[in-house]
Amino acid sequence: MRLFLVEDDRMIGESLRQALRDEGYAVDWVYDAQAATATLMSERFDLVLLDLGLPNAQLWGNGLDVLRALRERRDTTPVIVLTARDAIGDRVAGLDAGADDYLVKPFELDELNARMRAVLRRHAGRGEPVLEHEGLRLDPATRQVTQHGEPVLLSAREFAVLQALLTRPGAILSRAQLEDRLYGWGEEIESNAVSVYIHQLRRKLGPDVIQNVRGVGYYLGKPPPKQPK
Repeated sequence: MRLFLVEDDRMIGESLRQALRDEGYAVDWVYDAQAATATLMSERFDLVLLDLGLPNAQLWGNGLDVLRALRERRDTTPVIVLTARDAIGDRVAGLDAGADDYLVKPFELDELNARMRAVLRRHAGRGEPVLEHEGLRLDPATRQVTQHGEPVLLSAREFAVLQALLTRPGAILSRAQLEDRLYGWGEEIESNAVSVYIHQLRRKLGPDVIQNVRGVGYYLGKPPPKQPK
């Protein structure tokens, strides 16, 4: 899961980025509205975490300006506002500008994680919190995976790959798309990292759970039955 963090406070930003990376998210981080708007115009993210009070607002705008510009382009990327502004008027303005949720600082990481999961479910058109497919069950809240009722222990990045595939069973995800969900800016990406995680998942879940389309990518599901000659 690839997140975009817009936060001008370096201490808050660094601690939040590290905490989210420890949860298995890929996190990219900028400090101001100019960088945020430029990045959102050129790159895709699963979710944006947006502070409202950003530096040089008279020149580049604030968080609301970033949000309005995003929605004016009809970009539906989910956005959670993270801000110290707790007045009702600020909350109303943020939600009316297109935010999917509004969380006031200081907050607990567990609450942010829960709100992120809820927003992502709504964005995907799902009401149920758990991802399931052919006996495979992944719970994003508890980070537990079972296969036919039996627990499966996964590393954080194995979990992230499986979650990406389980979100859209049958859809082919390229190596680059999976790397986007695993690594943020500045993190070194080994050339065979995705192949290694896929291999580990196949070893734990069975060889037929994840399929490879050579030169295209990977998808979750059994191979189609062979056609009679």
